[in-house]
Amino acid sequence: MFSDYLLLGAIGFVAQLIDGALGMAFGVISTSAMLTMGIPVAQASAIVHTAEIFTTAASATSHVYHRNVDWGLVARLGIGGVLGAVIGAWVLSNVDSAAARPYVSAYLLALGIFILFKAARRLPKRDAPFKLAPPLGLVGGFLDASGGGGWGPMVASTLVGSGHAPRRAVGSVNTTEFFVTVAAATTFFIELGIAPWQNLIALIVGGVIAAPFGGWAVKHLPARVLMVLVGVLVVTLALWQLARTFKLV
Repeated sequence: MFSDYLLLGAIGFVAQLIDGALGMAFGVISTSAMLTMGIPVAQASAIVHTAEIFTTAASATSHVYHRNVDWGLVARLGIGGVLGAVIGAWVLSNVDSAAARPYVSAYLLALGIFILFKAARRLPKRDAPFKLAPPLGLVGGFLDASGGGGWGPMVASTLVGSGHAPRRAVGSVNTTEFFVTVAAATTFFIELGIAPWQNLIALIVGGVIAAPFGGWAVKHLPARVLMVLVGVLVVTLALWQLARTFKLV
């Protein structure tokens, strides 16, 4: 129905607006919405990742324009992220990986609380070195592709929690996500074929319209505000996923 496409377009707009500003949530929000519409999880993840090729390209362009990107961090995250995305997409296409979700949600909940605690105490003065970027990218890429979302919550949250300035963390994570998404979408295409174009176009249009605003927002919002917003969003998403896992909602 046409109303479904309008709804998906609105979902894509809101999800990308949040994702561009906070470095997370497009995959989680979009996938969750499509699951409630009755779309199978593997197909929903394939649609989301194919749409994200376009939305992450637009978002990355905005972050590059506003100078929010640490290219060294992008390179280190991308190495593991692309590999993890390929493995995760293959797993979701062939194996049920739902058993790991409660543990991931619990990790994200603890991480979100930690970020809020750090925001209340002090702010990072400069980007802290993070030597584990490649394995973090590997885990984030795998969770993103196999769970229909998770790159931003896992990677951006960990970077902010480790001391990276929120602006650089969000901008770099969003830029790296383009390469991770291309890897996941290509694997889904090989395993499942082309995604339904009607749903795909609706998500792309909504997401691309919203993408330019994210780079502006992350450049102009104070670091403490960004840390609090990231923490609150991570805690909310984690609690929601745990509630769904244990059938409380």
